[in-house]
Amino acid sequence: MRREGGYSAGPGLILVPAILLVLLTYYGSILWTIYISFTDSNLIPNYRLVGIGHYIRLWSMDRWHTSVANMLIFGSGYIVLTLLLGGTLAILLDRQARGESIFRTIYLYPLSMSFIVTGVVWQWLLNPSTGVQQFVRDLGWQSFTFDWIGRPDRAIYTLVFAGVWHASGYVMAILLAGLRGIDPEIWRAARIEGIPVWRVYASVVLPSMRATVATCVVLLVTHVVKAYDLVIAMTRGGPGTSTDLPAKFVVDAMFERGNVALGSAAAVMLLLIVAAALVPFYLYQRRQPK
Repeated sequence: MRREGGYSAGPGLILVPAILLVLLTYYGSILWTIYISFTDSNLIPNYRLVGIGHYIRLWSMDRWHTSVANMLIFGSGYIVLTLLLGGTLAILLDRQARGESIFRTIYLYPLSMSFIVTGVVWQWLLNPSTGVQQFVRDLGWQSFTFDWIGRPDRAIYTLVFAGVWHASGYVMAILLAGLRGIDPEIWRAARIEGIPVWRVYASVVLPSMRATVATCVVLLVTHVVKAYDLVIAMTRGGPGTSTDLPAKFVVDAMFERGNVALGSAAAVMLLLIVAAALVPFYLYQRRQPK
């Protein structure tokens, strides 16, 4: 099928089945989850509507409040520290550091491991009886204590450590690609004018990489929302519920407690929380000059 201007609709038609399949599976699943959240489904879904009772029950549960608060702590620490560490590594490599290929491989190595493996490794390292604490005590510092993974008020930060270690290389690679796309004339002009390197990065380079940074933020937000395997491998949500996250709450509600409707309501609320965070950010990015 070819139009007068030479445009052929054939390639577009080939993509139609794939587009329909994505719409059906992705958006269809979202609509199904929203519907099920208003039913009285237990272990097996049914389609009898009962209103917003599961949402009221959800927001009356202390465990849900804890998981949302933990997500905000984990997410803010994970995103900010990953951007700072990944950005610093990218800038160091961008300054033509010696052995760039070796450092790049080292920094990207954690990305080759799953969150399950990352969580198990960090669980071993932070275990007071087998990890860093015991190692330092074996060296002679018997009073040294580092037991955050076993303390309800500190355990959530151990998830941040593991997450930042896993994702910093990933963010570094994205930001480094952005830095390598900066016009070399900017650096040449800065050298002629005698402008310090840090000021060029702060005033020209990083502001021009807003789209790249925004991409990193969106990717990291998706990691926070679906953080389940890291929690299971490191703490299983404990001690108590101190490291519980919404993704674990949803899985537990659906498959351990056999309450599909409550789990669906939690999943819908999680979607709304993420939308509330990302939509203003997206609108802000659109208002910025290109």
